[in-house]
Amino acid sequence: MALISLRQLLDHAGEHGYGMPAFNITNLETLQAVMAAADKTNSPVLLQASRSARKYIDDTILKHLFMGAIERYPHLPVCLHLDHGNDLSTCSSAMDFGFSSVMMDGSLMADAKTPSDFDYNAEVTSNVVELAHSRGISVEGESGVLGSLETGEGEKEDGHGFEGKLGKDMLLTDPEEAERFVRATGIDALAVAVGTSHGAYKFSRRPSGDILAMSVIEKIHERLPNTHLVMHGASSVPEELQQLINAHGGFIPETFGVPLEEVERGIKSGVRKINIDTDIRMAMTGSIRKFLDENRSSFDVRAILGPGRERATNLCAKRNEIFGCAGMADKIKPVSLQTMADRYAGGLYDTTKG
Repeated sequence: MALISLRQLLDHAGEHGYGMPAFNITNLETLQAVMAAADKTNSPVLLQASRSARKYIDDTILKHLFMGAIERYPHLPVCLHLDHGNDLSTCSSAMDFGFSSVMMDGSLMADAKTPSDFDYNAEVTSNVVELAHSRGISVEGESGVLGSLETGEGEKEDGHGFEGKLGKDMLLTDPEEAERFVRATGIDALAVAVGTSHGAYKFSRRPSGDILAMSVIEKIHERLPNTHLVMHGASSVPEELQQLINAHGGFIPETFGVPLEEVERGIKSGVRKINIDTDIRMAMTGSIRKFLDENRSSFDVRAILGPGRERATNLCAKRNEIFGCAGMADKIKPVSLQTMADRYAGGLYDTTKG
């Protein structure tokens, strides 16, 4: 079983200069697509599940799906990551169900909609780090609040996102505060706010520096050259998928995602984890709409979902290739979570001392 921690995976990515697409899983077909793409490209795997995905699939079933995927592809190192944990109990339950990494998003309060302050974020994140590291499990934290620089609003994704409007001072991660946060918490990866948001409607125009602040990532990387950075809301929202959905009865107004070249720019400045969910959903949805539009008498669920799984597989394979993790799977020698726990206990990954 090649289950590894996020820390080991991102350390390898940092050493070899590539980025890891973190694919959100919502059902069996999306899981199959991600694993097939990794097998096709010889890539390590970073699987994510949100709180709502856990509820939809059911933790016990999800655990067996994940373990089955690892058993099916024993040659691929796999990290299982909780996306946007909202409190210690949520993160702890994920650890109990076999996740090898968790995100504690303390940028919002436990209600997942009210912005917090630095002290709260640092305290709850530190509590998760203490528990997780004792079990060899990695922790991702967040400094700054994810939301649109165009509108000042957030996009609720699976029930996670602030309400109302915020100013740029909260929607952009402050490099100095980010450094203090990493030192105070000892996290393994830092999610940063640079103007991206969840969902398909990220930007009303092709993003430039005023609404996608990649320069902030570069400034943070200057202060924290050894910290693994994370881009949330990083789907590219391909135009062809918008057109596919709209051509078969859907209605997606013109929208723009994060250009792949901007992600590549981020990878050069310490971005090691790139969250992708919307692109997979759009690939599945567009394929389903097309099949049903062209096969109106069909009620074969396998036939309906199969083309979407294939389209999602191809999309994920392309992300593996573009972000540079293709061909890296067999270069990673898996380290057990117990060994990681020993390393944490020995201070090998201590970021609190600078």
